[in-house]
Amino acid sequence: MKYETKLIWVLTITFGFVFFDRNAANFLMPFIADDLHFNNEKVGWVTAALSLTWAVASFLGGWYSDRTGNRKTFLLVTVVAFSLCSFASGLAVSFATLIAARLLMGLSEGPILPIAQSLVAIESTAAKRGNNMGVMQNFGSNILGSFAAPLVLVAVASTYGWRWAFYLAGVPGLIMALLIAKHVRRPAAAVAAARPAAPLGTPPAPPPAEANMRFWDMLQHRNIWLCMLMAIFMVAWMVLGWAFLPLFFVRVRHIGSGQMSVLMSVLGLSAAFFSFVVPALSDRFGRRPVIVIFNFVGLLVPLAALYFQGSLFILGALIFVGWSASGTFPLFMGTVPSETIPSRYVATSLGMVVGLGEIVGGVFAPAITGRAADHYGLQVPLMTMVGCAIVGTALALFLRETAPICASNSATAQ
Repeated sequence: MKYETKLIWVLTITFGFVFFDRNAANFLMPFIADDLHFNNEKVGWVTAALSLTWAVASFLGGWYSDRTGNRKTFLLVTVVAFSLCSFASGLAVSFATLIAARLLMGLSEGPILPIAQSLVAIESTAAKRGNNMGVMQNFGSNILGSFAAPLVLVAVASTYGWRWAFYLAGVPGLIMALLIAKHVRRPAAAVAAARPAAPLGTPPAPPPAEANMRFWDMLQHRNIWLCMLMAIFMVAWMVLGWAFLPLFFVRVRHIGSGQMSVLMSVLGLSAAFFSFVVPALSDRFGRRPVIVIFNFVGLLVPLAALYFQGSLFILGALIFVGWSASGTFPLFMGTVPSETIPSRYVATSLGMVVGLGEIVGGVFAPAITGRAADHYGLQVPLMTMVGCAIVGTALALFLRETAPICASNSATAQ
């Protein structure tokens, strides 16, 4: 098997189990909230706690891996650590202990995405970079973390209790650490420092890495700060869906926990399917128009949950289409930054984008809307999702196109 392909599949499955663990608390929250007597504000803070440390760790982890170049070892350590933190979540006996466990999990999981995406960016050919980075970030995370997780975890919690579901979630990461040790190689320093020259007729890659590129230098590129702002609103859109849709379905729509788990699993099927479709379309038609269109389609998820009163099958279909917006995440979090600045700093730029998105969108959005939901109802988080999708669409309109094929066509036309 070609190393590029093997790398993508090992990393996407690993990241899938990262999200299996990350989403576990959301899918198990109806059980946890009843057992530990949480209100909506506490539900929001459980989600926000992980997002906070995930953000800090993704930024620092990306910077450290770029600085040292030792991506493989750092990746191994973090994968083992997040598995152990899942066991700790199952031991929680109060709001404070669960918050502590989720804070530790965020520290462990945060560096994994920027490191993994930097490995994929370095090893991928220019023509397949968008598709490869999309599959790596979205396929495993959604087949395992969003599709399989609610079905498996809710079933285990219903039979054995929610604590055993957390214990189960921690096992696969240890297995993936062994596969990373065996199948992922450390990129050569020369490859990591500068991307190979593009073939004749293709647009040039970003300029060679400078000796010291400061964070402020990265922000001089419009795409970087636009992607950071987009991450704030679209991460909030996604995190609010994960955190409050299960409660909204059970408590407001009065859907049983089994049917709720099926509806939530649709999010995973959608994101896994569109992890191929959206990045591939961006390779063909450009990053900007694809991000604009699919961010806008994200409006369907909260609007369908709030207002559609037909069959659950049709509701699931609407959610499937609407969650296609998740396919844009690897584009504005990974592909566009990686095509904007020197490849040596890919993990750092990804850490900046992911970190700001998680801190502002992933921390403040669930915490604030959770408190508001206690006063005004669980409709508040879903209406906030609507606003986030609209702003994410508007920001995407101002991106500078980076897709190689679009730049090539522009050069040919001139």
